[in-house]
Amino acid sequence: MKIRIKGNTLRYRLTKSDVDKFLKEGYVEEIINFGNQALIYALKKASVNHLTADFQSNKITLFMPVSMAEEWTTTDQVGFENNEGPLYLLIEKDFKCLDNVAEDQNDNYPNPLALHKSL
Repeated sequence: MKIRIKGNTLRYRLTKSDVDKFLKEGYVEEIINFGNQALIYALKKASVNHLTADFQSNKITLFMPVSMAEEWTTTDQVGFENNEGPLYLLIEKDFKCLDNVAEDQNDNYPNPLALHKSL
């Protein structure tokens, strides 16, 4: 799972195995260690009406409604967003980059634009 933060925008991108784990467990997290401190970011299935986020004790948790999580993990739905309020939230499946990158992308979803690039 990747996180991108810019201003009041919070974006999570999940690989295939992240999405599979989220489907089975309803929860997935990553930890970034900064010496003696850590930042945890997590996605949790919850009884909420829309995507919401919370930040407590060095942990960012993005809460996803149960029905939204079911649709997202079992269909080709790429992502969901919530732009109500001061924080813009986006959750999406992580596609393979069209450009060459050093990052291992074997667990990413096929990029739907890859077909157009090869034409």
